[in-house]
Formats: sequence, structure tokens, C-alpha cells
Amino acid sequence: MPKQLSLHCRDGYPLAAQLWLPPGQARGSVIVSSATGVLARYYARYAGFLREHGYAVLTYDYRGIGGSRPASLRKATIRWRDWGDLDFDAAVRWMRQRDPDGPLIAVGHSIGGFLPGFAESATEVDRFLSVGAQYAYWRDYAAAQRWQMFAKWHLFMPAVTALCGYFPGRRLGWLEDLPAGVAREWAFRRARLEQSYPEHERTEVLRRFAAISAPILAVSLSDDEYGTPPAIARGLSYYRNAAVQQVQLSPAVLGMEQVGHFDLFRERHRDGFWQASLAWIGEGRNPWSGETQPSVSEAC
Repeated sequence: MPKQLSLHCRDGYPLAAQLWLPPGQARGSVIVSSATGVLARYYARYAGFLREHGYAVLTYDYRGIGGSRPASLRKATIRWRDWGDLDFDAAVRWMRQRDPDGPLIAVGHSIGGFLPGFAESATEVDRFLSVGAQYAYWRDYAAAQRWQMFAKWHLFMPAVTALCGYFPGRRLGWLEDLPAGVAREWAFRRARLEQSYPEHERTEVLRRFAAISAPILAVSLSDDEYGTPPAIARGLSYYRNAAVQQVQLSPAVLGMEQVGHFDLFRERHRDGFWQASLAWIGEGRNPWSGETQPSVSEAC
């Protein structure tokens, strides 16, 4: 069982977190960052797997989600950007304080693989593994589902959020409830990241992404309706000084009929994706180097 923690962000906000400690000396530290509206406990089995292989692993709920939810979401002033600028930042600082010199790897799913660029402390990370990492610009959704997804996330979600004061995702059976600021930031995301923020914040946002030079292995799935090649490319373009490797896997390569956006962190991938990911986490070696990444022009 993991140790339950409370991380305190720069603004004083407490985050519910879990520390998974291996028996004996840790080989390194790993931070696992969630997709939007997904609880940290969804990644518990993957965290436990990494622990079994000698890593100290931190999982955490973003502010407004799960154990980090305030008494009332209607009164919460939480932005999507805060999850990187404040929450991921706190996770990095805490893990670095715990182990100043050991390797620190960040594993991020969906928005969790994109938001490290908002964090000042992200330059302390030695390697990044992103899975389906994108920031949900609607034109990047898979062509076959694009208009349905546009109606769901960019019309219905902001309308319901305006009525309720937050997005009741749990009641709808879509995802966890979201703070209004997060839902609106997703719904009204611009093609250019910096255009989604006030003009006086844009230079600093771009500077932080550009400050990251650590290697990134960006994994996507050929049947992911969110993390399409254009979506992955758009997100990675802001990490312009990082050494990036891109891999697109097909379900067949993983021995599955379908995988999609959410499935890779399920137990059935223990002997496949999970095991292969150890090569990057432990050695910085791309275990899928034989797989090709399609160009943006080929996609969707």
C-alpha cells in the first residue's frame, strides 16, 4: 500500500498524493500525472508495477479532482494551467527534495504529458514519457469522431458548466467533475497555446516550455481519437529545445484489438507496454524504435 501524503503548492493549496516506495534502495523516482478528469487511483496498478521494479513513485490528484477537491467546486477558481504551473511543480519540488541527486522521470497521460511545460521546476526532470499527450484543440480530433467530440466537449460541456458552476462529469458518467475554469479552458482552447491566455502571460508560458531540454518519448496509439498525430505534433512543438522521439503504436503491436486513449494504464498491459516502458524510464532507451510515427499530413 502507498503512503498517503499532502503536497503543498506554492499558493498553499494542498494536494492528495500517494508515495509508492520499493523495498531497499530506489533506482530512481517517477511522477505519474493523470489525464483530465481521471483520478490518481486509476494509475495505482502501474505505480505499483514501477515500485516492484525498484522505483519510488508519486501519484497525485490535481486540485479540484478526487482527494484534492475543495468543499465546493462552484466557488473554485482553478485553471487547467494551474495543474502544471502549481500542481506538477509541487510534485517535482517534493520529489527533488526527497532525492536531490537521483534520476527523476515524469510519466504523463493525455494532458498530464503536456502540462509539465507550464511548471518552472520541470527543468529538474531528467526524462519524460508522455502517452497520448495533447491539449484538446478540436481540429486535431480524429476525423471520424471530430464533430461528435466537438459537440460534447466544446458545446455541451461549457453550456452545462455555465448552468451548474462546474462540470458535473461524474453524474453524466463521462469523467470526474471538473472546476469551471478547467472546463472552459478545454472548451475554448485556441489553435496556438499562448492565445488561450492573457497577452501579458504569453511570453512566460512559451519561455517555460522552451526551457525544457530533457529527452521526451512521446507515445501515441493509432486508434486514439484524442491523441492523433496532429494533436501530438501540436503539443510537442512547444518543447522546441527538448530531444524528442515519437512513436505511434498500433493495437496489433500490443497484441490487442483496440486500445484507444485510456487503456494503456490497465493491468492487461503489464507484460506489454508497462514492461517496455521500463527501458525508457530506467535507461532512456526507446523500446519501440522500430515503430514509425506518421507525418501530420497522413493523419485524420
